[in-house]
Amino acid sequence: MDLDLTEEHEALRATVEDFARKEVAPVIGDLYEREEFPYEIVAKMGAMGLFGLPVSEEYGGMGGDYFALCLALEELARVDSSVAITLEAGVSLGAMPIYRFGTDAQKAEWLPALTAGEKLGAFGLTEAGGGSDAGATRTTARLDGDEWVINGSKAFITNSGTDITSVVTVTALTGDREISAIMVPSGTPGFRVAKPYSKVGWCASDTHELFFDDVRVPAANLVGERGRGYAQFLSILDEGRVAIAALSVGLAQGCVDESVRYAHEREAFGHHIGSYQAIQFKIADMEARAHTARLAYYAAASKMLKGAPFKKEAAIAKLVSSNAAMDNARDATQIFGGYGFMNEYPVGRFYRDAKILEIGEGTSEVQKMLIARQLGLR
Repeated sequence: MDLDLTEEHEALRATVEDFARKEVAPVIGDLYEREEFPYEIVAKMGAMGLFGLPVSEEYGGMGGDYFALCLALEELARVDSSVAITLEAGVSLGAMPIYRFGTDAQKAEWLPALTAGEKLGAFGLTEAGGGSDAGATRTTARLDGDEWVINGSKAFITNSGTDITSVVTVTALTGDREISAIMVPSGTPGFRVAKPYSKVGWCASDTHELFFDDVRVPAANLVGERGRGYAQFLSILDEGRVAIAALSVGLAQGCVDESVRYAHEREAFGHHIGSYQAIQFKIADMEARAHTARLAYYAAASKMLKGAPFKKEAAIAKLVSSNAAMDNARDATQIFGGYGFMNEYPVGRFYRDAKILEIGEGTSEVQKMLIARQLGLR
């Protein structure tokens, strides 16, 4: 089995690595602390084609390579996760439901701007009373002539309130125990975006609660088959978990990068701290976690791209990678000591950003449940 990247993938990885170091790293700390969305960075990522990596050229994409998106997410997250999650959510949750399940007309209308990064899409699934129980949707949509009338709310929705957000695809009850997905364009009367959440991490990312009060959209805004919204969302989340795993690996590797650098610079008791075995072993464990997690998401992505079932592998990758990110962030903070507790250092951001990776797009407990089910345990 050849785990080496192709020339094309390596060129993309190196390009995004260079972009993250030169364009993101110098400015993201200030944006993060001011909780300001990185519009200029998003525009540059759009110009690079990153938002169109897994979409075919027919709709303005780069050819439909989901693994390329994962590589880009890993390199971005080595520097900052707010930028990485903006890309991940904009693609896997914003564009992919339309790309995977939309009509030709829907794709032609919405995807070119989304794949260019000129506009952002969001996916409204989670509700305040649901969380991991995504099937407990309470938002409703009823047909009134040739329009859907939507009522309800959604919580923790990424990319939902920026100046460039164009559409949110929401899940709603369209009948008795029937969940469908419907596109709601930004600015539709009755669609209200609450003020941004005050978050522990991902502070330069956009996250809001959404409210729908007799929101009317055309019946043609149904995405995929009526009543198949839940199944569609499960499919989208399987792909998204591979992407989140890649992002988690990036954060885990970023912790290694920063810790190695600091171990060479910081002196204690007359020596660089990297000369002490306690620090060496801690960093070695961090590198082993990042390496193992990377292999896990590579394996999941390989199955996905072959068209083989990959639900178990995606769950494993997400579980292992998010654990690695959290563990590495904790150890990096310990290596930095008091400086690790200061927001001016990247590891402070990494520590704040890591925890959500064990929660978003399926908690660690949900991943274990999925793995067990794939092993035949019910």
